[in-house]
Amino acid sequence: MGSYRICMCFTRKFRVTEAEPPEDVREAFRKYADGNSHMSSEGLRRFLVEVQGEPEDALSAADSDAVLQQILQKRHHITRLARHSLTLDDFHHYLFSADLNPPIADKVHQDMTAPLSHYFIYTGHNSYLTGNQLTSVCSDVPIIKALKKGVRVIELDIWPNSTKDGVHVLHGGTVTAPVELIACLRSIKEHAFSASPYPVIITLEDHLTPDLQAKVAEMLSQTFGEILFTPESAVLDEFPSPEDLKYRIIISTKPPKEYLEAQANKDGRTDGLARTDSEDPWGNEPSCLTAEHDEDEEDEEEEEDKKVMHQENDLEDSKIHETLEYRYLIAIHAGKPKGGIEAALKVEPGKVRRLSLSEQALEKAARSHGTDIVRFTQKNILRVYPRGTRFNSSNFKPQIGWLHGAQMVAFNMQGYGRSLWLMQGMFRGNGGCGFVKKPDFLMNASDVFDPKAKLHVKRTLKVKVYMGDGWHMDFKPTHFDLYSPPDFYTVVGIAGAPGDEAMKKTKKKEDNWTPVWDEEFAFPLSVPEVALLRIEVHEYDMTEKDDFAGQICLPVSELRSGIRAVPLCDRKGERLKSVRLLVRFDI
Repeated sequence: MGSYRICMCFTRKFRVTEAEPPEDVREAFRKYADGNSHMSSEGLRRFLVEVQGEPEDALSAADSDAVLQQILQKRHHITRLARHSLTLDDFHHYLFSADLNPPIADKVHQDMTAPLSHYFIYTGHNSYLTGNQLTSVCSDVPIIKALKKGVRVIELDIWPNSTKDGVHVLHGGTVTAPVELIACLRSIKEHAFSASPYPVIITLEDHLTPDLQAKVAEMLSQTFGEILFTPESAVLDEFPSPEDLKYRIIISTKPPKEYLEAQANKDGRTDGLARTDSEDPWGNEPSCLTAEHDEDEEDEEEEEDKKVMHQENDLEDSKIHETLEYRYLIAIHAGKPKGGIEAALKVEPGKVRRLSLSEQALEKAARSHGTDIVRFTQKNILRVYPRGTRFNSSNFKPQIGWLHGAQMVAFNMQGYGRSLWLMQGMFRGNGGCGFVKKPDFLMNASDVFDPKAKLHVKRTLKVKVYMGDGWHMDFKPTHFDLYSPPDFYTVVGIAGAPGDEAMKKTKKKEDNWTPVWDEEFAFPLSVPEVALLRIEVHEYDMTEKDDFAGQICLPVSELRSGIRAVPLCDRKGERLKSVRLLVRFDI
């Protein structure tokens, strides 16, 4: 019962009633209960196969009986041993349970034995920042939070401390308060595999002198010990697989300049890879990675490195030795050759590497080099990071990166917003392990995918939104409206390829904590493999902005057909305790 005051004199009272099962649920119960008042284990098995799409050969009578007992245990703690069938009420509550009847699988089910370049990887940007990009505090706390959510790539910007004898993590060129590198490394070791057994990649933005690089090498070796992956050869010709790298830590950064210069002198070369890739220099977008770039122009990171390194032409043996110790720990080399975007995207025989582009650089390169980017990412790793002007730690739409095969679409994880919801949605796939297998069309070397090509519809997704419940348990009676129960409506849409983007919404249901919409929408999809289903619930407000009431994003390729309970999350992506929708998916 909820009470709402009207005009300071009168009180309106509303009773929260439990919504009745939708007609589709009633009809399914009648059919699979054979017209009786109770559904047997065999009836439940037939429902799971014929309506819910469970494979018949994988669902035995014992399996369906176990599901039935699970339902009864959740509903009837005392009588569960005496009953072996379901009432309509039991059946409805089972379908409306996000724990018993989730919309996607919660186990790793994809092939994890392909090279790392074959996967989208859950990637953080400036993982140590607690807030905005300019003035927030650097800490290991956001790193821990990201790892607990399944993030697999942690970025650390490492700089000399004020006395030049230690290493700090901070956002260079800003007033962010630093944190010691060793604190971050220890937290990574402790929490790396709390959400997933698959490898954690640490990308280092290195602004250190050779003696400090040697200190970092010692820190890495002592902190991680045997779980630190060190490649057998100086340069990998193919990345290992996530399965091979389970419970391992991987270091990715640009090779030290001393090492590169020594190699160039040894090989009789002087120009080679002297320029390294731009990794997100503050205040300067890397226009160097567009076709119009002037090759002689040096980016801001290059200038910072010059200030810090004070390179000499003749390398001392001790400096080379210190650099080699550091260099041997780098498993994924970051770097780009000179020569603009064409050279940056060149696939080199017998060598794999990581390239970084800002969101703007990717957008510009994609206009004329879309297939080259896709071809590059079939073997190499592409990291895409937010533009430098996103001072508030906002993010961009990740689809452009995924459609071009970019494995590491790096996001600011400390905030929230629709772009971050999309990222969270993608990596709910494959059991939430942080690695999602790229679709086959992005890996086809003989017929390279063109992201700009006009594509035909492959399939149509139908989404029927029956009803919602749980808000009265998670929110105060006056949270949405001081004077009456909420007026909820649901927004359903697709985020994906440009031609697939769509958004539709239900009618609003007035004064109802358990709204019943019973509306169906159809979404034709040309690239369903990277499409995300977006669902948001809002409360209509006549005089102000509509109130947010929950959201979820789910990979279309992972949706389980049939009638499912869809849990909703808050603005930060944390699952709400009770709020859920009853939805039917037909794919």
